[in-house]
Amino acid sequence: MTPTALIAEDEPLLAQALQAELATAWPELQVLATAGDGRSAVREALRLLPQVLFFDIRMPGLDGLGAAAELADSWPADEAPLPQLVFVTAYDEYAARAFEAQAIDYVLKPVQPERLRKTVLRLQQALGARQQQTRPAPAAADEALERTLAQWRQVLAAAAGKGASAPPAATAPLKMIAASEAGGSTVRMVAIDEVLYFEAADKYIRVLTATHEYLIRTPLKQLLTQLDPDTFWQVHRAVVVRSSAVEAVHRDEAGKLHLDLRGRPEKIPVSRLYGHLFRAM
Repeated sequence: MTPTALIAEDEPLLAQALQAELATAWPELQVLATAGDGRSAVREALRLLPQVLFFDIRMPGLDGLGAAAELADSWPADEAPLPQLVFVTAYDEYAARAFEAQAIDYVLKPVQPERLRKTVLRLQQALGARQQQTRPAPAAADEALERTLAQWRQVLAAAAGKGASAPPAATAPLKMIAASEAGGSTVRMVAIDEVLYFEAADKYIRVLTATHEYLIRTPLKQLLTQLDPDTFWQVHRAVVVRSSAVEAVHRDEAGKLHLDLRGRPEKIPVSRLYGHLFRAM
């Protein structure tokens, strides 16, 4: 079977350079398409179902991390295995070594042929191992999907902290949040103990308590560094919930999970990436 790939890179010359180097390092690889932004990458990946994704971490609109998280939730696992994920990054050598220490596949740009050959070897080994299981039993397929999802979680969590612009970790979890009332200009001091969940929406984050909704402008990625990870769990690329507020977990006919929170009427979607948090519940 001919291996296939998709490249997502917002700089056309760099995308061409990567494709040219791949042609040398892995002549059998067929690059099905290139995309210049995260949204296009998600759309093309779902249409073409490639075996490998080369995602630039920083792209306009939806970045590489967000695109990967969205794909993990939308990928038709019954049609094709979740792709191998490789990040294309302009980070310096020190940060690149941090990626490699965690066994994260990456391509440093401008493309370095020697490093690319290492990545190609890893990808060939991973795809070869998959091909040994032609038509796996449903249980084996589920286990394979969970293993890949676990790898993606590691990649996304590590990559989110490697950017030069990543916010510094807070010295202590937030206790209060200065937030605007939805639809108004009044700023309220909201105790973090009252918050049941946060939801990213356009340029804002919705802050939901049992009785009120507020808005803040802090990016979700930055907010996560200021929250106690034992208290607040990310359950979707756009949603973080108070773990103690989870009352019930439901699985719909399509196999997707949803949460009931004490004090809130709406159901909260759970991304496939974070479904493992509720497996024992």
